[in-house]
Amino acid sequence: MKKLFFLLCLLPMLAGIGFSQDKGMREEVNLSFMGVIQPYVEGTTTGPTTPPVQQKSTLGTGLYLGYRYLLTPNGAVEANYSYSHFTNKFTANAGGVYGGARIYTGMQESTFAYVRTIPFKKFNPFLEVGGGLLYFTPIEPGTTTYDTEQTESVTVLAGGGVAYQLSPSWDLRVQYRGQVFKTNNFGLNRLSTNRHYIMSEPAIGFAYHF
Repeated sequence: MKKLFFLLCLLPMLAGIGFSQDKGMREEVNLSFMGVIQPYVEGTTTGPTTPPVQQKSTLGTGLYLGYRYLLTPNGAVEANYSYSHFTNKFTANAGGVYGGARIYTGMQESTFAYVRTIPFKKFNPFLEVGGGLLYFTPIEPGTTTYDTEQTESVTVLAGGGVAYQLSPSWDLRVQYRGQVFKTNNFGLNRLSTNRHYIMSEPAIGFAYHF
């Protein structure tokens, strides 16, 4: 499944190469280093004797690959793929009922967005909004409970940034993306918080126009 979504992200790139030869630079590929910052979350109580689950995550790092196709000089559609890793930590209020589970996690992203650029000399601020899917995969070693499985979450994406023109073909890009989704439980109801939260993804990298 994850390979299928990665290929779907790349299809517009392959389809648009012929158009770029006749219409100038209408396409763009970017590669960025990104951080993944997730807030502390305390879940809802599911029963009188069941303590709420607490979830927090370590700072994550990863790589973010994006492809844009310009529909107008200032409007574009974008396909994104990213991979990052971090550790999810689960505890409960009543003495760590769930054993203080730690799950070393690999997260993959497959999202699409609409991007609006506001050109200003060599600086090109932009805003984007979209959505897609996130995949959370337990990784061994580093995981203390072994009955977990890969889970998926629907995500809503919004963000913005600035692209600084280094040359007609290259930009330096600094951006922030926020993703809203339901916390993952790796297929285990005892790890569910039943909450939604915002994951922050600051990123810096380079974009190539063609």
